[in-house]
Amino acid sequence: MNMKINKTNVMRILDQEKTEYTPFFYEANPKLTGEEIAKILNEPVDTVFKTLICQGKSHSFYAFLIPVAKELDLKSAAKACGEKEVQMLPLKDLLPTTGYVHGGCSPIGLKKHMKHYIDDSALSYDYIFFSGGKVGAQVKLKTQDALKVAELIPASISKEPDQY
Repeated sequence: MNMKINKTNVMRILDQEKTEYTPFFYEANPKLTGEEIAKILNEPVDTVFKTLICQGKSHSFYAFLIPVAKELDLKSAAKACGEKEVQMLPLKDLLPTTGYVHGGCSPIGLKKHMKHYIDDSALSYDYIFFSGGKVGAQVKLKTQDALKVAELIPASISKEPDQY
C-alpha cells in the first residue's frame, strides 16, 4: 500500500530542483525544543539546524542556520554578511517576511529574497536536518546538496548558549 504524504512547499521545491531528501513528520507541537526534535528524529543534536531571520542596519534580511542547541552569535553573523550589526526579526514580522511561522521556518522557499548563511560546523556532517516548512516537518539532505539548493554560505556564526 502506497501512502501519499502531504508535501510542504519546501519539499515541492526540492523535488523541482531534483534534490534528494528524506522527509520526517512528527506531531506538530510548537513547544518542542530543537533538542527534543533531534531526539524524536533519533539523530545527533548537532546535525539538526534551526533557521533564524535577522535584519541588518541596511534593512536587508538574512537567514542564518545554526545547530538547534546553539545560539546565534549576532556579532559574528553581522561580520559574515558585512553589516555593522544584525538583530533578530521580531516574531510579528516573521510570517509576512518569510511566509513561515515560528518553528516552521526553512531556508528554502522564503517569501523575501535574502542571503543564507549556515554555521560552518555543518561541514563536519554528511547530512543535516532543517525545517520542512511547517511545524512538525523536517527534511534530511546531504550537506553539500543543502549548501547548493539553499545557496548557503558557510560561516562561523554560532556560540554556546549563555548560562544564567
